[in-house]
Amino acid sequence: MKGIRMQGGIPLQGKVRIQGSKNAALPILAATLLTNEVSYIQNCPRIADVHRFVHLLRELGCLVHWQEKGIRVQPGENEELSCERAEARRMQGEAITGMRSSLCLLGALLGRCGCVTMEHPGGCVIGERPINLHIKALQQMGVEFREEEGLLSAQVKEEKMHGAEITLEFPSVGATENVLLAAVKADGDTRILGAAREPEVTALCEFLMACGAQIEGIGGSELLVHGDRPLHGTRYTVPSDRIVAGTYLFACIGCGGSVLLTEAPWEQMEAVTLVAEKMGAQCITSEEGLFVQCSKRPQAIPYLRTGSYPGFPTDLQSVAMAVLTKADGSSCIEENIFENRFRIAEPLKDMGAEIVLKDGRHAMITGVEHLRGNRMEACELRGGAALVLAGLAAEGESFVTGQHFIERGYENICRDLRELGARIISV
Repeated sequence: MKGIRMQGGIPLQGKVRIQGSKNAALPILAATLLTNEVSYIQNCPRIADVHRFVHLLRELGCLVHWQEKGIRVQPGENEELSCERAEARRMQGEAITGMRSSLCLLGALLGRCGCVTMEHPGGCVIGERPINLHIKALQQMGVEFREEEGLLSAQVKEEKMHGAEITLEFPSVGATENVLLAAVKADGDTRILGAAREPEVTALCEFLMACGAQIEGIGGSELLVHGDRPLHGTRYTVPSDRIVAGTYLFACIGCGGSVLLTEAPWEQMEAVTLVAEKMGAQCITSEEGLFVQCSKRPQAIPYLRTGSYPGFPTDLQSVAMAVLTKADGSSCIEENIFENRFRIAEPLKDMGAEIVLKDGRHAMITGVEHLRGNRMEACELRGGAALVLAGLAAEGESFVTGQHFIERGYENICRDLRELGARIISV
C-alpha cells in the first residue's frame, strides 16, 4: 500500500526552500479567467490541487502550460467561455467535488460569463464549511441561484452584475475571494465589510490590481472595489506558503535541532513564531528566511486558540497538537474555525499521547516523554502532515497511508524533510 515510512527520533538539521502558496495560487489561477490575455503565474506550487485546477481551466477552454518557473494561462476569446456556451461551464467530476478551492471559479465565471453550473465543491473532512456566505453575498450583486439534481446553478439576472455593500457575517476567505472576483467585473462599486484579512486575500488583490483592477483597503477588513475596469494579462509571483513553513517549523520543535526555512514568509507568521517561542524554540528572521532552533523538550502552551488572520491559523492546529503531545506540561487547544479538526487525536493516542476531547472545540493535552511509532491513516491534508510530524518525533518506525491527501498541499514533503536530515521515504 502506498504511504510514507519514517524512522523517528532524529533531530533535524539543514535548510529547505519553502514552496509557493497553495491557498494563494488557486484563486489567482481562477482570476486569470477575467481577461482574454496571457498571464504568467510564477512560483506556482506543483501540488495535486493545482494540477486539478489546471485540468478545470483546460476543460473551460484555456490554454495552460507548465513552464520552468510557473504556469502560463491563456483564456483567449474562445467559444467555451462565451455566454452562448452555458453547457461548457457545467463543471462536474472529482476535480470539483474533491477540492474546496474550486468554489472560487464561481465568482470568476460569473464575472466573465454571467452564468455557471457546478457540483458542490468538496475537499477535506474537517467540517461542514457551508457556502451560504458566498451565495448570500453574490445574490446582493444580482445573481440568482438554484439547485437541482445535486448541481448548483448561478445566473446573473440582468445583463451584468452590479456593485453592492456586502457585510460578511464571518471573515470567510473563500467568500471574500468570490466577491472580489465578481466585483472587479460588476457595474459600479462594491464595498466588502468584514472581509478576511489573510495574506492569500491580499495576494489575490495584488494580482487583480496588476491586471488593472482598482481596489482600496487591501490588507484590511473593509475593501472597496471599483468595478468594470478593463483588465489585462500580467506576470505575478505567488508568495511562499506560510502553512508549509509552519509545518516544517513545528517539525523542528517536535524533533529538536536547527533548520533554515529559506524564503519563508515570516512577516505573515507572527502568531506562529510567537507560539513556537513559547514552546521553547528560537526563531530568527532574515532576508534569507526563518531560522528555527530547539534544543530541548517543547514546553506546553496553557491555551492555544485558532482564529482568522492575524490569529493562529487553523491549518497549523493539527501540527501544533502533534508537537504538544510531547511537551512538558499540559496544554489546551481551542478550535474556532472547523468543528472536525481533532480527527488526529485518536491516532495520536494510539502512539501513546494523552488527549482528552472536551467537545468539538476544545482538546486537553498532557505531554508525554515518548511517543511510539505506529501505522496511521491520513484522512485530510493538514492532519496527514501532522501524523508525519508525530512519526518523526516518535521512537521507532511509523507508516502513514492516505498520502494523496498530503500531496494536495505539499509538493514533496518527504524530499523536504530529508533535506533536513529526516529518515523518511514514500513507498
